[in-house]
Amino acid sequence: MSWGFKVLELAINPDHVHPLISAYPTIPVHKIMKRIKGGSSNILRREFLELLRLPSLWMHSHHVSTIGAISKENIEKYIEA
Repeated sequence: MSWGFKVLELAINPDHVHPLISAYPTIPVHKIMKRIKGGSSNILRREFLELLRLPSLWMHSHHVSTIGAISKENIEKYIEA
């Protein structure tokens, strides 16, 4: 199944996640975030049943920034660090 975006890099921290995503410009960012949060929540709840007690695994907010004038390589270095 193609959702119209691809996660190129991913860094997971205890309280937040930094993904580098390539997406078609016609896909709204909030829909990409909804797919990522919903899909990961379902996977985690199937593997860790104690998470079923929680009302939500993710906050409803998110911060998005485009690469723009910054090179993709610099973004990848930031995510890796």
